[in-house]
Amino acid sequence: MRATQRNTRQREVVLEELRRLGTHPTAAELYEIARARLPKISLGTVYRNLELLAENGIIQKLKISGAEARFDGDPQRHYHVCCVRCGRVDDVHDLPRNFVRRRAKQLSGYDILGFRLEFNGICPECKKRSAPGSDEGASQEKDRAV
Repeated sequence: MRATQRNTRQREVVLEELRRLGTHPTAAELYEIARARLPKISLGTVYRNLELLAENGIIQKLKISGAEARFDGDPQRHYHVCCVRCGRVDDVHDLPRNFVRRRAKQLSGYDILGFRLEFNGICPECKKRSAPGSDEGASQEKDRAV
């Protein structure tokens, strides 16, 4: 935190709950969780604290294409994959970041200052639900046959 910013109880709770979840919630989702511990906390307070924590590099703000911002309690550099069906976001670790940067420079001639890489796919849960034999999968198969 910057020297002029004090660490408030609300900020502590927001950060603790985000890290405890281990997922990538929206501010509204985190607000609902934080209210269990701080019933008088406002949605605006949650938003402000998440923005401040992200600005200070304590958490990550994920700007997933076409979706509401999500937040990650792990500030270390890593990639994310987003389910195109349900919106679930998961971490993707251990990809060679320098390879991506070097290859982009080779292909473009640019000096690469930074980049954002986002993977999209279908999560394991959605895949299961759409598998032949599942209720949803059977319904989709039936719809396609008509």
